[in-house]
Amino acid sequence: QVPLVESGGGLVQAGGSLRLSCTASGRTFSSYVMGWFRQAPGKDREFVASIGNTGVSTEYAASVKERFTISRDNAKNTVWLQMNSLKPEDTAVYYCAARQGWSTSRNLNTYNNWGQGTQVTVSS
Repeated sequence: QVPLVESGGGLVQAGGSLRLSCTASGRTFSSYVMGWFRQAPGKDREFVASIGNTGVSTEYAASVKERFTISRDNAKNTVWLQMNSLKPEDTAVYYCAARQGWSTSRNLNTYNNWGQGTQVTVSS
């Protein structure tokens, strides 16, 4: 288990930007694939982005590709989600997740470590 703490959520106007951070505890961060998921009210939790344990490979949901960027720094035990050109439909609670391994994954059931979530609200 690796504790995860997200930060960086907030209220932003459509077209604006936010950067979410997720910091992990422990010394084995580099052995984890990291992912971002989101859940809007009344909807299922959905995949947003994933990054492999070395940071070389990334994967994005079609709805955020070209607008969001996932990155990580293993020396800082941190993964980020840079969100640009935000839309009202991006409004959700965003969750950071971790799974041991090296390849990215869109499947939330493959992640066994979750943060508490951070609210992102995009106004029109």
